[in-house]
Formats: sequence, structure tokens, C-alpha cells
Amino acid sequence: SIHTTPELLAKRRNEEIFGLKAIKREKYVKKVGAQPPVEAPYVPPKPKKPTKIRHDRTVDIFEGMTIAELAKRTGERSSFIQEILTNVGEKVESEFDPLSIDLAELVAMEVGLSIRRLHSTEGATVKPRPPVVTVMGHVDHGKTSLLDALRESSVAAREAGGITQHLGAFVVSMPSGSSITFLDTPGHAAFSAMRARGAAVTDLVVLVVAADDGVMPQTLEAMAHAKAAKVPIVVAINKCDKPDANPERVRMQLASEGLELEEIGGDVQVVEVSATHKIGLDKLEEALLLQAEIMDLKARTDGPSQAYVVEARLDRGRGPLATAIVKAGTLTCGVHLVVGAQWGKIRAIRDMTGQMIEKAGPATPVEIEGLRGLPMAGDDIVVVDSEQRARMLSAGRKKKLEEDRIAKINEDLIGAQDASEEMAERVELPIVVKADVQGTVQAVTDALRSLNSQQVFVNIIHVGVGPISQSDVDLAETCSGCIVGFNVRAPAGSVTQAASRANIKICLHRVIYHLLEDIGSIIVEKAPGTPEIQVAGEAQVLNIFEIKGKSKSVDEYVKIAGCKVMDGRFTKSSTMRLLRSGEVVFEGSCVSLKREKQDVEAVGKGNECGLVIQDCSDFRVGDVIQCLEQVQRKPKFISSQSGAVRIEC
Repeated sequence: SIHTTPELLAKRRNEEIFGLKAIKREKYVKKVGAQPPVEAPYVPPKPKKPTKIRHDRTVDIFEGMTIAELAKRTGERSSFIQEILTNVGEKVESEFDPLSIDLAELVAMEVGLSIRRLHSTEGATVKPRPPVVTVMGHVDHGKTSLLDALRESSVAAREAGGITQHLGAFVVSMPSGSSITFLDTPGHAAFSAMRARGAAVTDLVVLVVAADDGVMPQTLEAMAHAKAAKVPIVVAINKCDKPDANPERVRMQLASEGLELEEIGGDVQVVEVSATHKIGLDKLEEALLLQAEIMDLKARTDGPSQAYVVEARLDRGRGPLATAIVKAGTLTCGVHLVVGAQWGKIRAIRDMTGQMIEKAGPATPVEIEGLRGLPMAGDDIVVVDSEQRARMLSAGRKKKLEEDRIAKINEDLIGAQDASEEMAERVELPIVVKADVQGTVQAVTDALRSLNSQQVFVNIIHVGVGPISQSDVDLAETCSGCIVGFNVRAPAGSVTQAASRANIKICLHRVIYHLLEDIGSIIVEKAPGTPEIQVAGEAQVLNIFEIKGKSKSVDEYVKIAGCKVMDGRFTKSSTMRLLRSGEVVFEGSCVSLKREKQDVEAVGKGNECGLVIQDCSDFRVGDVIQCLEQVQRKPKFISSQSGAVRIEC
């Protein structure tokens, strides 16, 4: 600053006043002995969890709602809704134009929302309808036998192992002239999803409890399904003809589980019956009709039909068939409909006896023929005006399902990546599932997924309805998986030969217990197991010897423990543990193992030996030496009395 001119000094002062600091120039210093940069391995960054794209919100839609009302419910602008409608070929003039319920659903799906259809009964003909009754209860408590007695046919004998595999729906006509629609749900633990679906379309639940067994796990589960669906319960205490029957104990158990029985001032009716001797069936019918009368069940008989798919299967001659229960309106032949993500035109309607009918009213179980694809059990059936509208709605629903599926896969993948960092080695068991009907496919898939464990991941790579084909074998061969066939006929000889050549196991079963046991044994066999240290042998120190070490430069002595093997077997390659008064003193590898001055690899029970443990010289007479070995402990397949199964690692 001595040689600075007055102008530069004034400029620097002004900069400091306004907070501007002059840049200080540092002197460059050359670093001596600088190290080159270290080459570190590249670690990829962890993928961030994506924000949820899926909209979990559900909007209510109805026939005749305006564009403005739909925009308000979806949270979008009216102009955006009009743009979507123009893109699907609809003429839009004003935001107050009424929309059909199908168009409203298309718009909601395009926005990415789930919908719930609301149907009005204004101006429609409303008439009383029969009640839809679901029979629930624990496995082997006599549900099918009770229905068998009610409709006087023999279904129980035809079911594999006496266990109902999938939903049956039929109408029972009463002597009084009224009728009741019954749904028979399976009782096994694997079919809880099917029971829940039965409860969703029903008006009443008959809870069957065996008088000798009492309340069991699935009885409680059925009660929970009925309460969740807000459906009234009528209790039928079955097997009252047995010598060890105790209906009073059943009443006490049900009351303790929170069921308000009539005897204690509640509204749940209890009827004692015997399905085999046909005792008390008239009282059960009276109780059901009384409950239905209290509920005042009515449905409109005209207007668009509403129905639900109870079951779906693939028939070789007739194609996809759906068993459905009509909830409202009248279902007629020749109409176009959308069932879940599938569409079709009704070619034929059959009642439960297999007779063709022209139309079906409310609470009627029917079999629909003419669908283009196989719907999922539990899907709703929507009647539409034209084939074009059916195709459009089906395509929109498929797109929405695919988007939801991909979003779910992405979430699961990120969750699996997070879990895999903490989890040990895990192997994959790919499975192809084939069954006779769609509902059974879903139930079997859910049951197999419940066998997932920390060591084996059950990956359902493909599900389908119908017999096992060559394409299933090819798919299983690609993934080195196995094929499960439930309630399907044995595959053709060529398919079986191809599977045996490719070393693909085909598991064919008709009873869910046996299927889960079979897959459980495959999982146990495939599991890598967890490493576990176990005691292979135990010996007692009887004497201690000292010998001069081999190294001449160091004056050291090696201590040898003279032992007798009391239990198990000693091997030289194992780790040895020295115990004194029950406490661990030392643990190390075995350097030398001799028997009668000869080097040996192993010493059996009852024999004497001398051993040297590396870096251990603190032996005392009376010490215990354990021989440790590492084993792979396989997981166990555990089955409970209630029918629930699990893999315990």
C-alpha cells in the first residue's frame, strides 16, 4: 500500500464501505510429496423411494351426473374433463351436460381414481326379493351336509376328501312357497378370501358350529367376516344327534366371543339342527325367513342390471363361464356387459340346474356364457348400451389395473431391496398355478404365498384356469420352477414326458391340505438353512502331558490333554471348546489329534485320545472339552389343527 496511488486507495475505501471486499491474491505454494488420488470402488447411490403415483381415493358416480359435478368430485377442471370426453369421441356442448355412468367411470379412470357406482331406485319398480344366505363355519362342521339336507341332493360325497373346494350357489324352495338363495363357502383356512367374497354379496350368514367340537379358529374368522360386512348372523348348532353333543357349551363360547344371542337379550337367533337326521331344518328355514322379513329385502326389477361374479371357470366347449348373483334389475340374454376388466355379449343364461333361461331377476344365481375373457371372482357386472362402449370401458379398466399392478411391483421391489440388505441368503421357488375355477386359483395363490419365509421366496410366476399345458411346462423350465395343478385333470402324456425330461415337478392335488404339505416339503428341501454351531462330541481330561516343541530356537513346551470321549465323536477339523465348572475357558482349533501314538482324523465314543488345542496350555484334570461343528439347520413345515400352515426358520 506504500506504492499505491491516492485514487486506488480511495476506490478500496469506497468498496469496503459498501461491503465489497477486494479479492486477496494468495501466493502459490507447490506441494512437496503430494500423493496421487486413491482409486475407490464405485458405490451406486441407493434408489430413492418414488412418490406414490397411484391415487387411493375413491369417488362416487351415478347416472346423469353433470360434467361440473364430476369435475368437483375428481378435483379436476371442467375443461380437462371435456377434453377427455372429446378424445373418447363424445360430443360435449356444456359443462352442465348429463353423463352416463359408464362415461363418468371412464373419465375417473383416466384421471387415475377408483370409483364406486351408486344406483337410484327413483321411478323404478321395487319388489321383495329372496334373501341371499351364505353358509360359513369351521372345516368339517357340516356346512355342505346341512345344505345337502336342505336341497336333498348329494354334494358332500362328490367333494374331494369331504372338503368343499369352491363356491356353490343354488336356490332352495321352501314348503311355504318362498325361496332362499344359498352360497356354500369352503371351510379350509386357505380359502378365507373366498369366504370374505361370499360375505360381501350376501344378506344373511348362517354360522354352522358342531355341537361336539364347539367354537374353532375358522368359526371366529367367519364371525369377523360377517361383522366386517355388517351382515346379520343366524347360528346353526349342527351334529346335535351325537352322544357327546353339548349345545349349551357352544352357546357359552359364542356369547363369550361377543355374539349377542337371543337367550341373553341379543338379536342373534340360535337353532339346533342335525343335517344327517334332518332334525330342526324347518326351524332354521323359519329363522332365516323371519330375519329376512325384519330386513325388508327389496330390489328394483327394471332398469340396468347389477350383478356380482361369485365364480368363473373355463369350459372347453363353451369358453369362459361366470357364476353370478343378480343384485338388482333383470339380466337378459343378448345384452352387452363389462365384467371387471373383461367384456362380452350374453349368449346364454343358465340357472343352477343347467336349464337355459331368458332372464334372471334379483337374488338369482345364474351362469353367464359369452364373455371374451375370464373375469376375477368378486368382479361387478355392468350392462352397457353397445359393443363400442363395452370395449372402451374394458380397455380403460385393463389400463387402470396394469398401472396399479406396475406401481405395486415397483413398491414391492424397493421394499425387497431394503429388506435384502439385512436378510441372509434367500432362494426363489417359482411356481405355475393352474386350477379349475378362478376363485380357487386366487385362494390357492394366497395359500402358497403364505408359505414365504426368510430363506425361500415363493414366486407365483403364472396363474391360469384349465388343465396343465405344454406352455406351462416351457415357462416352468425357463424359471426352473414347479407346476401346481389343483382340481384339474391329469395332463396329457406328451406334457408329462416333456416335464420329466426337463426335470419339472408337477404337483396334482384335489385337497388343499395335501397341496400345502407337498409344496412345504419342496420349500424345506430347497432352503439353504441357517448356520448353527452344535456340540458333536464331549470328552473329559484325565491326564496332562508336556513335550518339547519342534522349534529348537525357542525353548517351549506343548501341553497335550489326555482325554476320554464320553459322548459323540471328535474330529480333527473341528473347533474345540474348553469348559471348567460349566464355564468356557478357551476356544480354538485342534492342531493335533492322536490315538495310541497314531495321528487320526476322528475318535469315537468310549475311546481315549490325546489332543492339542492351538495357543492353549491351561489344561486341568477334570476339565471338559467339547468338539463343535457347524451345521445348516433347515426350516420346519408346521401345520396346526385349524388347518393353518407356516414355515418356521
